[in-house]
Amino acid sequence: MTDQWVALEPGADPDERVRALRRAHETFTTAGTVARPVRPVVAESWRRSARAGVGPDGTACVELTDDDLGAYRAEHPLAKVMPLVRELVGTFAADGSHLLAVCDAHGRLMWVEGHPTTLRRADRMNFVPGARWSEAAVGTNAPGTAVAVDRPVQVFAAEHFIRRVQPWTCAAAPIHDPHTGRVLGAVDITGGDGLAHPHSLGFVQAVARAAESQLSLVAPPQRAQDTVTLSALGRDEAELRPGGGRRIRLSRRHSEVLVLLARHPEGMTGDELLCALYEDESVTPVTLRAELARLRPLLPPGLLASRPYRLSVPVECDADLVERQLEAGALTAAVRAYRGPLLPNSQAPAVVGLRRRLTAALRTALVTRGDPDLLADWAHAPWGEHDLLVWRALAAVRPTAPVRARIAALEAELAAPGVPGRRAHVRRTPWLTSGATYSQRPPV
Repeated sequence: MTDQWVALEPGADPDERVRALRRAHETFTTAGTVARPVRPVVAESWRRSARAGVGPDGTACVELTDDDLGAYRAEHPLAKVMPLVRELVGTFAADGSHLLAVCDAHGRLMWVEGHPTTLRRADRMNFVPGARWSEAAVGTNAPGTAVAVDRPVQVFAAEHFIRRVQPWTCAAAPIHDPHTGRVLGAVDITGGDGLAHPHSLGFVQAVARAAESQLSLVAPPQRAQDTVTLSALGRDEAELRPGGGRRIRLSRRHSEVLVLLARHPEGMTGDELLCALYEDESVTPVTLRAELARLRPLLPPGLLASRPYRLSVPVECDADLVERQLEAGALTAAVRAYRGPLLPNSQAPAVVGLRRRLTAALRTALVTRGDPDLLADWAHAPWGEHDLLVWRALAAVRPTAPVRARIAALEAELAAPGVPGRRAHVRRTPWLTSGATYSQRPPV
């Protein structure tokens, strides 16, 4: 039986396989269908790449440079094992045709080393330290795919999703925290077609295991910590619970910052965070730095890291939990956990986008499922009382007189003079002021 994780089976003609893969890649990028001889692991990666919006002529984005990159590498757990990795992979990286690369758990390259000539070639496709090579950024590639599927993987020639990477072949294996099993990153060897041999896959896997063994010696297990949670649904001032019974109430702007950083555990650059938070393009980085300086002392020591801005421990945001439940098909659990729109009065562009996508996904799932109890729960909640789409879906499965009366009232409200084009399902609740939550009713 052919091993799908190995790029070329024994006896295969590399040149013929390259030609066949190029034809298959063209078919996929034009028609969306996968043809032979694409391996299942590559086919699934191509589909994920397409869903992420990656184009075959794209390029990697360099996110960290100079001091920011140096600070990020110095703080990363894999910095402790880089001397060992260099020693083990040195013969590959020094021969003039191969590169050693190590990325973090989000596909961001931290180290890329090898012969200067090969490094210059790699530089032309932004295969450089600080560049993001996750599947979501550049499509199928060994380091990005290895951390995506948490398996050692080879990517051969035109199996790469982006065309400019197709002259290369690479093999990568994920490196895990030996105490928690969490993926820390991946070690990768990039070079020519010769890397498609099964031995290269076994080699990078052995290097990854050696790195994990070294980590178990130099990084003893940490004391178990309480889960850090962030409640931001149905309230404008989020609440952070760092454990130990503490509750930290945040201002609206600080709430936006933590929601976004919890959403991006890989971190965000200052420019990314600035664009995500402020509609006004005249706002300067000085304003952002001042806001973060005010936020940092409110948080547990060390939670807010920089270069890039990130949270040093995982933070579970209730909005992300609802999204994961939806993706898993657990609609009942998602509806029960949904406490209202995400930071409902926030105008931060990225928060507005997250809020709209989550609400739309929930409404679509509710209408598609057609469960009368779940539809009723949503329709009678403060955020659903003007949602005509859901009320109509409820009427289709539970056509009671009160439901029909409510639909008639909403339709009359929409048709009333003075409210042209009003969208009933996004009506702002007037009694929701700063600090209030959707679970609170207006005073009678």
